[in-house]
Amino acid sequence: MPSVRELSALYEDVMLSPRRGPSVCSTCFNFTDGYARCYACDHGRLVLDAVVPISYSVAREQLHHTLASYKRLEGDVGRRLGASLAAILWRFLAEHERCVAHAAGTDRFELVTVVPSGDSFRDQRHPLRWIVSELVGPTRERHERLLRRSDTEVKPRSFSPERFVATRPIEGRSVLLIDDTWTTGASAQSAAAALKAAGADRTAAVVIGRHLNREWHENDRRLRGIAQPFDWSKCALCADPGPDPRAPLGA
Repeated sequence: MPSVRELSALYEDVMLSPRRGPSVCSTCFNFTDGYARCYACDHGRLVLDAVVPISYSVAREQLHHTLASYKRLEGDVGRRLGASLAAILWRFLAEHERCVAHAAGTDRFELVTVVPSGDSFRDQRHPLRWIVSELVGPTRERHERLLRRSDTEVKPRSFSPERFVATRPIEGRSVLLIDDTWTTGASAQSAAAALKAAGADRTAAVVIGRHLNREWHENDRRLRGIAQPFDWSKCALCADPGPDPRAPLGA
């Protein structure tokens, strides 16, 4: 059976490392046009104490297809894709969970849970929960289903503290949220609001892919400027800031 290192290595040439720096959102690492935060983070509620994307997920490219397909395809294909994503998450957390905890202002995360699916039917057996609760070693023993969808109707991709409800009190505990994709961040921020309403002290989110469109503004140029293969030894929090995007490539 392939190892975590072998499975995660399959994606090293398509994963793209987020980095802090000029014109990068200080919350979610989206590219911006000269602003400290992207539009979604600047106009939404910021409840999470830290947000860390493992990689950029570029629309219509390989990681994006994997993140979309693992929860739609059944049978061996879906399981193989899920196992690859589990390896990426396992390897990242093994090396960088301490970075995430430090950024969130805690020593460690006592509990781990996943952001519920926006689809109530899919949420009942979402493969992300299987990945976090069974496949990923660093999260397996700490995972608990701490959130469920509420009956409140909320517009897609919009923040609402009533979108989710905690399944039990979480007084004073620190919680690590796992999600597969970050687009606007509304679901993860809503999940954090529900956890804090239940008493959680610190909450942070690790997302496998921060969604980007290559065609938006200077995104293609900036994505081409990211060194490959993917560097597992550095994360978005512990790496040095990236170069000024206004500088010529290679400068």
